[in-house]
Amino acid sequence: MTLNHMNSRNAALGIACAAIAAIGFSLKSIFIKSAFGYGVDSVTLLALRMGFSLPFFVVMLCWERQRQKKLSGQDWSAIIALSTAYYLFNYLDFLGLQSISASLERMIQFLYPTMTVLLSAWLYKKALGGKVIVAMLLSYLGITLVFMHDITPQTNFGLGVGLVFASAMFYAIYLVGAGHVIPRIGVKRFTAQAMLIASFASLLQFGLTHPMSALHQPNAVYHLAIAMALLSTVLPVFMLSAGMRLIGSANTSLIGSIGPVFTIYLAHVFLGEQISSMQLLGATLVLVGVVFISRNSKESEIGSNKIL
Repeated sequence: MTLNHMNSRNAALGIACAAIAAIGFSLKSIFIKSAFGYGVDSVTLLALRMGFSLPFFVVMLCWERQRQKKLSGQDWSAIIALSTAYYLFNYLDFLGLQSISASLERMIQFLYPTMTVLLSAWLYKKALGGKVIVAMLLSYLGITLVFMHDITPQTNFGLGVGLVFASAMFYAIYLVGAGHVIPRIGVKRFTAQAMLIASFASLLQFGLTHPMSALHQPNAVYHLAIAMALLSTVLPVFMLSAGMRLIGSANTSLIGSIGPVFTIYLAHVFLGEQISSMQLLGATLVLVGVVFISRNSKESEIGSNKIL
């Protein structure tokens, strides 16, 4: 097998892995909204998702620990802080989805690259280029159009938008911090540890706020939670790691741009959410802005360890 053939094969495999990861992450909102239809609350559903995912990351961590050195106290402090940010990202996202559509939630979440750029510029005193600023304005104009399409008179709509936006901000904080921790720890080991701590936080929250009887849910809720754990958590994480190894995190992040479009389609098919020309225009502006920012940012700043 020639070197060029091997490179082409690795590139094709990397693209496939990145696409599978993006589709898996897109399914999460659909699973959540479907489960809410059976009356389960956010805390219980999040605990089920993380609980079903936990064994896979225990195995992943045990495998990685055999091959790497012990962590320092500084490393542990960073992991705990970033795991907390990841837990809050998930919790606020679940809460927000109770009040807004899956399509709008995915578009707001997809703004995270603009937030990582702003955080990096603020923390590390980096100037923003004119083209990046224009791309960010396009993204936020697009999300405004999607917002106008989805806006409803219900009381909690604005709260839902705010919760998901705050969720995306915590994810951006997680990514900016992860970009500095991963080179010392390794992406798989960091991912496993962060997911385990976030899982324990979710289970602890459930234990402190709910009776065990709250786990008595319809079978459909368990099926959706298991599907969310396997198809929207475990599988995408492994596929994403493989994609980044084969084609780099910047290319993997760009392929992830199919996610919001896929969510809009799935939400229309499975949840009955309407698609309008205004929504499609807004989605296009968001995608154009985010893709430009992703292509013009360092890999360490955007998409270095994307876990949705």
